[in-house]
Amino acid sequence: MASEDVKASESAVEKIVSLAEEAKLARQEIRPTSHAVISICKSLVAGGVAGGVSRTAVAPLERLKILLQVQNSHSIKYNGTISGLKYIWRTEGFKGLFKGNGTNCARIVPNSAVKFFSYEQASKGILYLYKQQTGNEDAPLTPLLRLGAGACAGIIAMSATYPMDMVRGRITVQTEKSPYQYRGMVHALSTILREEGPRALYKGWLPSVIGVIPYVGLNFAVYESLKEWLVKTKPLGLVDDSSELGVVTRLACGAVAGTLGQTVAYPLDVVRRRMQMVGWKDAASIVTGDGRSKTSLEYSGMIDTFRKTVRYEGFSALYKGLVPNSVKVVPSIAIAFVTYEQVKDLLGVEIRISD
Repeated sequence: MASEDVKASESAVEKIVSLAEEAKLARQEIRPTSHAVISICKSLVAGGVAGGVSRTAVAPLERLKILLQVQNSHSIKYNGTISGLKYIWRTEGFKGLFKGNGTNCARIVPNSAVKFFSYEQASKGILYLYKQQTGNEDAPLTPLLRLGAGACAGIIAMSATYPMDMVRGRITVQTEKSPYQYRGMVHALSTILREEGPRALYKGWLPSVIGVIPYVGLNFAVYESLKEWLVKTKPLGLVDDSSELGVVTRLACGAVAGTLGQTVAYPLDVVRRRMQMVGWKDAASIVTGDGRSKTSLEYSGMIDTFRKTVRYEGFSALYKGLVPNSVKVVPSIAIAFVTYEQVKDLLGVEIRISD
């Protein structure tokens, strides 16, 4: 009996030890998962803050760009960057400079969050596949791979938030003389759904996706590659001994990236805005020319929009609003990148994607 009791006791002890080991292993497995979730949340927050700050900083230029893109060619109101901003101030006041910015931030915060997060995840995935294919575990993330990751991130973010972009475009174009006023984002969404149907929310999606591939792809590829080159070569003393780039240097990298990206993709942005106006029976006065000289807003698709724009207004019409957009995009992209990295630093998130 005594031996049986001893065996039973030993068996019970072994079970307890085994359960304790299993619990320990379970905790070890949970920790990385919890850490990963927290890291993802911080990355999304950093991206959202970066988008909101950068767009608000350049909101007047963003609105002027869209007004120039869609204004009636027979009734020019906005003729140049400075004169255009003065006209908005004179006719609509200070609030007019920021019209549509609330909707834009409501769109750009999730858009930017998804874009930055998607870029990091796509970079890791593409680099992993590249290492598997080449058999080189030390392979770096090349500019071409960064371009692919940036393009993936841009498509995902654009598609996820496109209806809000479409609504933002229409609200931004409204003036005091518009025949019918959207009272806000929710009212605009419900009105478009009721009068034009769900498909209307994705008007201009195709040129947007095509344009976002070189735009976002080049932004990330040029920015990351330029930073890497500066850290390796350390020209003109721009990098300190700790191989860390200063805020001003990173702003300059973002500015270069933004300029290249927007120049390549700009005609597609003009086409997108014009397609978004199609079917708007109470189109803003800026589009209809106050009703004095209406031009057809009927486009059957992306190619038709390109063709009619060039035929009736000339090739230069594809670059309407480029000047205020260039003035806007440089600080916007630069501020977005630097804000993203600064917020991630504050939140304690590792921002390096590859060595």
